[in-house]
Amino acid sequence: MGMWLIYALLSAVTAALVAIFGKIGLKEIDANSATAIRAVIMALFLLGVVAVQGKFAQLGEIIAQRKAMSFIVLSGVAGALSWLFYFLALKGGKVAQVGSIDKLSVVIAVVLAFFFLGEKISWVNAAGVAMIAAGAILAALK
Repeated sequence: MGMWLIYALLSAVTAALVAIFGKIGLKEIDANSATAIRAVIMALFLLGVVAVQGKFAQLGEIIAQRKAMSFIVLSGVAGALSWLFYFLALKGGKVAQVGSIDKLSVVIAVVLAFFFLGEKISWVNAAGVAMIAAGAILAALK
């Protein structure tokens, strides 16, 4: 088993915890304010990780690379919008429904990677992606 798979599984588990903890925390507060607080906590946590790894110098190197920095900024904006919409959805919807629809991001990412990054997809992978889409929609139904 490759490290990418372990990291992907850990990502799935921690993403599930985001939904559970977020839903509990959103009961009596504004979703956008909660998202802002979450972003600050994430930024501080990740700066701590970079510091512990001794990689602060790499931050300057990344900033100096315009193309890389431009796409990292775009990724950050997309991520922030994703969190805003996710928390707004959690505020009004059930975790099972919001989480299921959110997983359509897998389908969208595969399609975008095919068209914009030239990533290949086999028929078996395409069938899996189609099942993810169908499963997300079925799981979100009342």
